Amino acid sequence: MLTPSLKKNDKQANLFIWTVSFVVFAAVAFLVNFKLFKGVDLGFNVHLLALCNAVINGAVSILLVWALFAVRSKQYMLHKRLMLIAILLSVLFLVSYIGHHLLADETKYGGIHDAKYFIYLFILITHIFLATIILPFILFTAYRSLTGEYEKHKKLAKYTWPLWLYVSVTGVLVYLMISPYYVPHL
Repeated sequence: MLTPSLKKNDKQANLFIWTVSFVVFAAVAFLVNFKLFKGVDLGFNVHLLALCNAVINGAVSILLVWALFAVRSKQYMLHKRLMLIAILLSVLFLVSYIGHHLLADETKYGGIHDAKYFIYLFILITHIFLATIILPFILFTAYRSLTGEYEKHKKLAKYTWPLWLYVSVTGVLVYLMISPYYVPHL
């Protein structure tokens, strides 16, 4: 096992994790409905940010799977690095996601009368719900590892990892399903 990177302080960690989780949730909930630059020509297609989000989600998915293989083969330092990169990419995703929603008009799924629409809705709804609740799980799981509480980390990771993987994979699927309906915005 690895040497702990953080000193255990559950009270401070709880406050930090719940505060960050609430602020991120509130910011996303508010900002995705607030079009700061609606109609402003920024000189580029703002839907490139959505593509960037899908690429980041795809990369996070790969990192999560790779990190699982690393930990199962007892490559703990590699696992730690991969997971920290996944967290950093998720922060970058969040910035890009908010930017896209601040800049782009809402996109409606075009084929509402075909069977794919219901598949899209199911994927979208489950993606949004799980994306809404996953952040504190990720942060608590990382905290338990960084403080050397590996048994608690492992118990949390059994739930966090598949949920996070689902959110990252379905993020790519949502992009692939909705992107044909994006109206070019230059």
